[in-house]
Amino acid sequence: MEKRRIAILGSTGSIGRQALDVVSQHRDLFEIELLTANNSTQLLISQAIEFNANNVVICNEEKYDEVERALAPHYIKVFAGMQSVCDLVCSDRIDIVLTSMVGFSGLSSTVAAIKAGKTIALANKETLVAAGEAVMEMARKHNARIIPVDSEHSAIFQCLMGAGGNSISKILLTASGGPFRTWSREQIASATKEQALKHPKWNMGSKISIDSATMMNKCLEIIEARWLFDVSGDKIEVVVHPESIIHSMVEYEDGAVIAQMGHPDMREPIQFALCFPYRMSLNNRKLDFAQLGGISFYAPDREKFPALNFAYEALEKGGNMACIMNAANEAAVAAYLQDRISFYQITDIVGECMAGPEFVAACDLDTIYQTNKTVLAKASEMIERLSFRKVNP
Repeated sequence: MEKRRIAILGSTGSIGRQALDVVSQHRDLFEIELLTANNSTQLLISQAIEFNANNVVICNEEKYDEVERALAPHYIKVFAGMQSVCDLVCSDRIDIVLTSMVGFSGLSSTVAAIKAGKTIALANKETLVAAGEAVMEMARKHNARIIPVDSEHSAIFQCLMGAGGNSISKILLTASGGPFRTWSREQIASATKEQALKHPKWNMGSKISIDSATMMNKCLEIIEARWLFDVSGDKIEVVVHPESIIHSMVEYEDGAVIAQMGHPDMREPIQFALCFPYRMSLNNRKLDFAQLGGISFYAPDREKFPALNFAYEALEKGGNMACIMNAANEAAVAAYLQDRISFYQITDIVGECMAGPEFVAACDLDTIYQTNKTVLAKASEMIERLSFRKVNP
């Protein structure tokens, strides 16, 4: 494998940090061309120095001076703002772009990298949730390869490598069930953010952890799988697998099921995407089947976790419905993390926004950006009213 020059968008987040751990294990295989962060200046500075990054972008332009002063003695070029990210990912010096920014904010830079024909290691699921049809069409047009980094989609991608041109019967997305799998609906209703953030298996950022607790993450993954693998929603099924050993499965028409397995460690799918099609050594925990014990599977409880229903509704309606769903969820999760709303009000807000008048059946990227802006504003108004009632019951 020849050395690859990579850009890590969102290097200070959970995925970005683990990606750099992968790079640290294979310094002969990777060169860091670009690192970006939104606000975490000190971590960005230390990462840039440790990995001798050629460029960094601090998206919060108010923090440019701090980063520039720290990195000037190291001859690392510093830029500010999202437009700088979009410009730099197009550089001929970049081979792979790892898109690990959280939320809708990752869309514009991913689009820029796709238009430049880059290989995309996609960790930002909201890109395909909000604009899947447009993004995949753009990737085909510009011959940009998209390799999934989400553990579930990486697993499906790996399972499909054995398809040999045969059609599939079903995709089985596994879900841990999150921290509230065994809780009653009444208990979940009063769950605090501290409880919701305690994922039993995975170490993730706060937004993704809350999405896991509501199972909205699985809703997003259903939509992402639809676009990544060009399958209809009725061929995507969620199964709860608390041990998180099987990361997802593919069923073929003869009933055979191929599964991808491993301990819950995001470094494996990150490295797989960065090294594809090669498999390299990784300092991670390996499965010992003699010590594994039993593994279990359950149907998801859609009454306790109503977010799962949103995915199929969004896929059935098409247009900008998934974008509406995603924008409302981003606003609601942020409010929950600020203790402004209760747990089930997250999905209440999403459902109300999806029932609103913002739906557009035929839409382009401009419509997607406008939808996101409009729905964020609408959801924010709903949150303000709910917050007021919480303070003034």
